[in-house]
Amino acid sequence: MSWLRIVHETIYRYTKPVRFGPHRLVLRPREGHDLRVEEMNLDLEPEYDVEWSRDVFGNSVATVFFFAPSETLRIKNTLLLHQTRAFPRRTDRPVARPRYPLQFSPMEEAVACAYRASTFPDDVARVGDWLRGEIDPGTFDEAEKLAAAVNRKVRKAIGYRRREEKGVQSPGETLATGSGSCRDLATLVLECWRALGFPARFASGYLDCAASEAGRASTHAWAEAYLPEIGWVGFDPTLGALTSSQHVVTGVSNHPRGVMPIAGTFYGESELYQDMSVTVQTERIERAVPR
Repeated sequence: MSWLRIVHETIYRYTKPVRFGPHRLVLRPREGHDLRVEEMNLDLEPEYDVEWSRDVFGNSVATVFFFAPSETLRIKNTLLLHQTRAFPRRTDRPVARPRYPLQFSPMEEAVACAYRASTFPDDVARVGDWLRGEIDPGTFDEAEKLAAAVNRKVRKAIGYRRREEKGVQSPGETLATGSGSCRDLATLVLECWRALGFPARFASGYLDCAASEAGRASTHAWAEAYLPEIGWVGFDPTLGALTSSQHVVTGVSNHPRGVMPIAGTFYGESELYQDMSVTVQTERIERAVPR
C-alpha cells in the first residue's frame, strides 16, 4: 500500500479579460479495489460553480461555469490517493491465458464490438499495411503477448515528441512523421489493436515519474486492451511497457477526445489568447492507516 499526492495546475493567459464558456474537467481518478481518492481539492479562478456527473464510460466529470471575465483562467487540482494493490493482479496459479484470436462470451460481445470499431476509418488501410510489415499475428497464440508486441513496436518506430497543440494526430500522420506525443502514440496503439480484433480504449491521467517528482511533468496518456478472463490491461507506448502503480487513470473512452483533461471555450477573438502552462508534481508520502 502507498500514498501519492498529485498537484496539477493549468493556467491560460489572455491579453485582456475574456468571458469563458462551460469547461469540462476529467481530473478525478477512477476509484476501485486498487485505488481510493482520500482527498480532492479543485481551486479555480475566476469565480465559478461546478456540477459533477458520470459519463457513459463511468468517468467522473466536473462541468464548471465561470461567472466573471478575467485575463487568467487557473485550474489547480490537488489529490491525495491511497493505492492499495497492483492491477491487474498477477499470480503464480495456473490460469488459462486468453488465446488469439480472441473469443468473447455473448454477454461481452456487444460491448466488445463497440471498442473494436476504428475512430479513424480513413486510416485503417494505412495502419493495417504498417502492422503487417512489423508483426505476424499468426505466430502468437497468447493474446496478451501480441498486444504487448504491438506496444513495443510502436515505441520502437515512433519517437516521442511533446506537443502543445490541442487534440491528437491521426494514426496516419503519426506513421508519416515518425513522431508524436503520448496521446498520439496511444491513439496509434489503439488502432493497431483494433485492426487485430482487440477491444481497446484510450486512457488519460497522471504518471508518477522523475519529471513529475521534480514538478516538470504534464498529464499523460496510454492505452488499454480488453482480454477475456483478465479484463482491461494498460500498456504505455511512450515507455514500451505495461502500466503500473505509477499510472493513475482519470478517464477512459473509446475516442481520445472523450477524456481530454480540460476542455472549454472563451468568448472573443483568437488573438486574445496569449499562452498556457501546465505543471504536474507528484510525491510519495507516508501516512498512518486508521484501524
